[in-house]
Amino acid sequence: MPTKVKNIVSVCIMAVLLFGLSFYCWAKPADEFSDSERRKLDQFPELTWDSILSGDFMKDFEDYTLDQFPMRDDFRTLKAFSRFYLFWQKDNNDIYIEDGYASKIEYPMSESSMNHAAERFQYLYDKYMADKACNVYFSIVPDKSYFLAEQNGYLSMDYDKFFELMQEKTDFMEYIDITGLLDITDYYKTDTHWRQEKIMDVAQKLAESMGVTLSGNYTQQTLDNPFYGVYYGQSALPLSPETIYYMTSDILEDCKVYNYETGSPVEMSIYDMEKAYGKDPYEMFLSGSLPLITIENPNATTDKELVIFRDSFGSSITPLLVEGYAKITLVDIRYITSDLVGMFVDFEDQDVLFLYSTLVLNSSTTLR
Repeated sequence: MPTKVKNIVSVCIMAVLLFGLSFYCWAKPADEFSDSERRKLDQFPELTWDSILSGDFMKDFEDYTLDQFPMRDDFRTLKAFSRFYLFWQKDNNDIYIEDGYASKIEYPMSESSMNHAAERFQYLYDKYMADKACNVYFSIVPDKSYFLAEQNGYLSMDYDKFFELMQEKTDFMEYIDITGLLDITDYYKTDTHWRQEKIMDVAQKLAESMGVTLSGNYTQQTLDNPFYGVYYGQSALPLSPETIYYMTSDILEDCKVYNYETGSPVEMSIYDMEKAYGKDPYEMFLSGSLPLITIENPNATTDKELVIFRDSFGSSITPLLVEGYAKITLVDIRYITSDLVGMFVDFEDQDVLFLYSTLVLNSSTTLR
């Protein structure tokens, strides 16, 4: 084929690709949500003189075009494959795969974030517990990089220093160390969270440290819906789905659970089966991250109460603690301000547990 003809063909192909993709991008309706990334996608920005003059329109338009690009997920997967298997890079957008587990680089350690978390905890303690007969405890859930990062050559914060500093900053609470009971197999391969069926020993340790006895008699149930965790979408790789197991018992069946998201109590279930088949099946555990939940156990052998200040890791371990308490209240100060907690919780002589992951403590701006 003559060189001139080759050049014409090449230009035509590029023109078809360029203008074809551009036309498709403008013609197709904008997607509102990315299931793979579990986030809302940017929409076409409002066009005003102020937004043009300030430069906001072009910035927002660039974000819009990146989010709405045709075959976006396919190109993300192609990029991920290229980085991992063609260029042999160790991570893609800070997501890495080791021993079959997907994790995210958690680095560097942010002491300012730790200070903010400790300040929030201190504020809650001083406002509600300092002059009450409450037993206050603190425990940290390590993220998956604690088990994977340093030994596999990834950037890793000094976790020992992290735990030590957090204990120093929260010396008004009794620390419960659970790290020795955990290993990487206690976590989902494609998600950030721990597996409920694997952490019964952690629940036992927390309960014993708070002076409560648990029998640990549960029946393991299997969710018949494949689970693709948050790292499945963020990695853009075709990772294998997992199975969610959850623990049931007669005691849990008899509990009364209430959601106070709207202010007035709305009865709900410990396991939300509607969310089990939704975008994030992990939210089946106590309906995900809600501001305030109470669990009343009519079969408790004591009248003890427990208040848990928690992040999403607390959703799956709390059902394993229910047996030892007449009432458990879960508070998530990412979604309710600390000043409003006293409107719903009367602090008198409860056990109080602050249970937070390193992920939240190292990025604590959401704590209110």
